[in-house]
Amino acid sequence: MEIRILRYFLAVAREENMTKAAEMLHVTQPTLSKALKVLEEELGKKLFTRHSFSIRLTEEGVLLRNRAEDLVSMADRIEKEFISLDEITGGDLYFGLAESYQISFLAKEIHAFKQKYPGLRYHITSGDTEQVAEKLDKGLLDFAVLAEIPDASKYESVIFPESDVWGVVMPADVPLAEHQEISINDLTGLPLFCSGQSWEKDIPLWAKEKMNQLHLEGSFRLSYNASLFAKEHLGYLLTFDRLINTSPESGLVFRPLTPRLETKLFLVWKRYQAFSPIAERFLQQIKASFAH
Repeated sequence: MEIRILRYFLAVAREENMTKAAEMLHVTQPTLSKALKVLEEELGKKLFTRHSFSIRLTEEGVLLRNRAEDLVSMADRIEKEFISLDEITGGDLYFGLAESYQISFLAKEIHAFKQKYPGLRYHITSGDTEQVAEKLDKGLLDFAVLAEIPDASKYESVIFPESDVWGVVMPADVPLAEHQEISINDLTGLPLFCSGQSWEKDIPLWAKEKMNQLHLEGSFRLSYNASLFAKEHLGYLLTFDRLINTSPESGLVFRPLTPRLETKLFLVWKRYQAFSPIAERFLQQIKASFAH
């Protein structure tokens, strides 16, 4: 039984879709299907039940998944121990980042890491949680920064040191800007801007039973673009603090929501991920730094 085939098996078990798993593994679907068929023949057990658009593990498949996780983890540990015997000076890291002022923590870690590994090359993709998670799932990223609690069945994660505070960005000359905090009643009937994802997941946690009193004027993936519309008095932007320039010369102000609404940020990576040496070392640095 090859470790490579067990990795294939775990990828299909995680994705529950042969096509997605093949894309993530960078192999053809026929190659993947053949490898799993050989595995089933070797074990003499059916590992999957196939449906129209998904694949589910059988009881035997669940048992193998539990055993395979341990075997693959041990193989990874052995491989990484031997890799660490060689001096590493650089490599490529791929990140997908949600919007948050806390990205500054990640930037500091990359700066410190590059001092130790001057050959480091890093690649940044920005977007909302849906966008960066999709790229991570496809194997296009090493790490993603998500502004929501990650699915523990798919990802491992470390939490950022602070929290993002929600509030309203608006022109400084509107009456609502005189408030020090913004309540649900203050926003009733006003045209609001927000990301579609946050409108469905975050804002209802704050508005609760009064959510139906709020009016979404327009949805934006990037807060900066929405702030330009808010500046033109087209609506009020619900977003994190410190994302938008609200200095006196900007013409905009930020006011926090009441009751207070906060969102945690997570650095995530896929379970069973086989990291490159440089990515593994970066992860160890992040874990040590964010733990303090």
